Amino acid sequence: MTCWYEGPLAAFDTETTGVDVETDRIVSAAVVVQDAPGTRPRVTRWLVNPGVPVPEAATAVHGLTDEHLQRNGRWPAPVMYEIAEELAEQAAMARPLVVMNAPFDLTLLDRELRRHRASSLDGWFETSALRVLDPRVLDKHLDRYRKGRRTLTDLCAHYGVTLEGAHDAAADALAALDVVRALGRRFATRLERLSPAELHTLQTTWHAAQARGLQAWFTKSGAEEIVNTDWPLRPDLPAAA
Repeated sequence: MTCWYEGPLAAFDTETTGVDVETDRIVSAAVVVQDAPGTRPRVTRWLVNPGVPVPEAATAVHGLTDEHLQRNGRWPAPVMYEIAEELAEQAAMARPLVVMNAPFDLTLLDRELRRHRASSLDGWFETSALRVLDPRVLDKHLDRYRKGRRTLTDLCAHYGVTLEGAHDAAADALAALDVVRALGRRFATRLERLSPAELHTLQTTWHAAQARGLQAWFTKSGAEEIVNTDWPLRPDLPAAA
């Protein structure tokens, strides 16, 4: 029987105006679907005119300028609907969804849906549950004592995955998908008996523990940063957002 990491997977990624899920906006997104390792992935891309200025710091990361987005991007409302519809389709097909640092991308999408569609991301998964695989959470749990950073670039280097065109949504999504396959093979004895649905539930616990550990480190070092324990989606929308 084929293990989940050798079977069909989808992946989702965004590029944004910044790193605040409550106030920043999506400027590009991609969903990548691959039926098996080595097969040609199917890629769906979106380019968004966010309706707000794109900071220079964000443009320096992903290369998308105000001028380019205003000329080529679509309005957010239909795009957010299409993205949510695509993710719901993957869930309906029971295809696991790879999302690197899922609470960022999924919460940002949820906020965009609330902002532009008066809806929420959860509403799309009432009949078919989303099964998320987050390479960052999986790697931190399965190899918790390894030193160093765990960005997507770092994970690609560690697991021997080629990342071409970093900070392009489609390139990052495909790389995250390949990392999950490589991670699955490396830790096969610990993962092969677990279904994606079981892993989704376990990652909720693993991420919370990882967040509490990071919060303790921040507190000890005198930093005021607050680490959110929710995964894969931060549920509450502050009234000020």
